[in-house]
Amino acid sequence: MKISRHFTHAGQDPLKGITFVPRTSRITKLDGSVVFEAKDVMVPESWSQVAVDILAQKYFRRKGIDANNGGETDSRQVFHRLAGCWRHWGETNGYFDTTEDAQAFYDELTYMLAQQMCAPNSPQWFNTGLHYAYGISGPAQGHKFVDAKTDTVVNSTSAYERPQPHACFIQSVSDDLVNEGGIMDLWTREARIFKYGSGTGSNFSRIRGAEEPLSGGGRSSGLMSFLAVGDKAAGAIKSGGTTRRAAKMVTLDLDHPDIEAFVDWKVTEERKVAMIAAGSQLVRKAWDEMCKAVESSTSKDADPKTNESLKKAMARAKKDGVPGAFLSQCLSRLAEGDFDRDLKGYDTSWDGDAYYTVGGMNSNNS
Repeated sequence: MKISRHFTHAGQDPLKGITFVPRTSRITKLDGSVVFEAKDVMVPESWSQVAVDILAQKYFRRKGIDANNGGETDSRQVFHRLAGCWRHWGETNGYFDTTEDAQAFYDELTYMLAQQMCAPNSPQWFNTGLHYAYGISGPAQGHKFVDAKTDTVVNSTSAYERPQPHACFIQSVSDDLVNEGGIMDLWTREARIFKYGSGTGSNFSRIRGAEEPLSGGGRSSGLMSFLAVGDKAAGAIKSGGTTRRAAKMVTLDLDHPDIEAFVDWKVTEERKVAMIAAGSQLVRKAWDEMCKAVESSTSKDADPKTNESLKKAMARAKKDGVPGAFLSQCLSRLAEGDFDRDLKGYDTSWDGDAYYTVGGMNSNNS
């Protein structure tokens, strides 16, 4: 290939004329506590705060780029890592007519990345150039590639020398529990894809529905029980090893026996979140009132038979639907003199614990 220059000049720094400034990227919780902070992130002055945050929080390599096990802090490191690696691959495979064409390719891409005129997909930002720029390898993770010299599929010998730069995968799944190509094997394949920042989707219509017969004489627990497992597995993985959630698509044909349960899945789980959030407040209120009833008693009486205030507090709690088993636990704590208001409340925040307890929240269903 011959590469023409449009934005750069031969023999000059491709970033000449672009001013780089230090910026801060920060993630805070609703209570103001800082979850993540990166100071002195060097980026082009024209970049928005959103662009700074995406680069610093998601795409910077956090560790292993130097002898001090440090991470990337300058956007120019990333531009070189990407454009330099792309040039290296092109030269290795004979894509460029001359060395000057290869240099023009590198310079033009470096400039366009800095000016936000082009951008690769997330797996490229995550993985490309880590081996080229920093010598990062890592043990093989089960990836394969086509050897251009032999035209055969071979196993990768490391995680980053031939990285996973592809954005999306479509994977099949058979109606088999543990063998290759089956349900549990799919979760392993999905984990490999999520780990390096890519997304995956599958059509699960081949999986039998609930109560359908099994070859051993039993009955299937159904598609939905397996989708719940895959959903939890996806939610446990930070895509690309950073802060991005796994990208997962679940598809089901309309004629599948479990289609109604599938369509209602997210709706049902969303209602659970609302109930958990509301219920947690009622439970905390009940515990607080029971504590006050005992604390206000002269003898710290924790027996509802003799403490009328405690008895009334428990009656109100039961009316509100607080489970009797929980109230029994509260009485045991009060009898031991434990008045710690340590019960956690839940809310409907998308990244809160309430959502984490329900299913169907980590995939796009269609």
